[in-house]
Amino acid sequence: MRWNIILTIVAGLLIAGMVWYAFLHGAQIDVMNPQGPIALHERGVIIATVLLAMIVVVPLFIMLFSFAWNFRATSRNADRKHSPTWDHDSWWTNEVMWWIAPAVIVFILAIIAYEGSHELDPYKPIVSKNHALTVQVVALDWKWLFIYPEQGIATVNELEFPVNTPVHFDITSDAPINTFWIPSLGGQIMAMPGMTTQLYLMATRLGTFKGASGNISGAGFSGMTFAAKSVSDSDFKSWVAVIQAQSNPLNPDTYSILAKPTEYVAPIHYSSVTPDLYTGISSKQMNAQMTTQTP
Repeated sequence: MRWNIILTIVAGLLIAGMVWYAFLHGAQIDVMNPQGPIALHERGVIIATVLLAMIVVVPLFIMLFSFAWNFRATSRNADRKHSPTWDHDSWWTNEVMWWIAPAVIVFILAIIAYEGSHELDPYKPIVSKNHALTVQVVALDWKWLFIYPEQGIATVNELEFPVNTPVHFDITSDAPINTFWIPSLGGQIMAMPGMTTQLYLMATRLGTFKGASGNISGAGFSGMTFAAKSVSDSDFKSWVAVIQAQSNPLNPDTYSILAKPTEYVAPIHYSSVTPDLYTGISSKQMNAQMTTQTP
C-alpha cells in the first residue's frame, strides 16, 4: 500500500474521530445530553444508527479521497488506463461488498427500529414508584398553555414538574399543527386541532430544559418556546401554592383573549381553571366540522 493511501486513511479516521468527539462532547446538543430515561434510550438508538452508517460512509469517503489523490492531474497515474476486471473476480469479492454487507446493516437497523418503536411508544407509561403527574397541553398562536387538572392551575410558556416523577401529557392544538418537544427529555409528538395525543416523559435530574415546537406554524414560530423545570417535590408544591394564591382565573372569557395570536409571550399563571376547558378546546374543531356538515 502506497504512502499516500495510508495518509488518506489516517486523515479520514482522524477527521471522523474529531467530528464524532465534537458531536458528543463539544457541541451542547440537547438530544445528545439526555436528562431522562426516554431521551437516554433515544440517544442510544441515534448512536447505534450512526455507527452502523459509518461502516459504509467512512470507507466510502476514504476511497473517494484516495481515488481523487491517485488520479489527480499531477499524479504519475493520471495517464494510466483504468481497466477493471470485475467479470473475472471471484463471486464473493463483489457480492459481499454490494449485497451481503448492506443487507446485514439494514437487518440490524430493522431490529433497532422495531425494538425502539415499542420501547419508546409515547403512549406507554413510564414505570415508577411515584404517581404520574397529568399535564394538559394546548398549542396556541404562538405560545403553549399548560393545564394542571389535579392542581387546578394553568400556566403559559412555563412548565414545572417534580424530578423522578413521570409526567403524562395530553396534547392538543387550538392553532395550526405544531409539535410538542423537550429535546433533553424525549422526542417530539404532534399537537393537532380536533384530536388529542399523549406523551410520557420523566426527568431524572434537577434543571431547566428548553421546550419548543418542532413544526413551523407561522410568523411567531421562532418565539414559541417555553421553560421546562424539573424541581424537588417540596419546590413543586410551593410553586403550585403560590399560583393558587393569586387571583387570575382561566375561564372561557380569559381563554378567548389568550387564544388570540401573540408573539414572544412572557410566562403567565392562572390560579384556577374552568372544569373541562381542555375537553372543550380539543373537541372544538370536531364540533365545528360536525356543525358544518349537518344539513
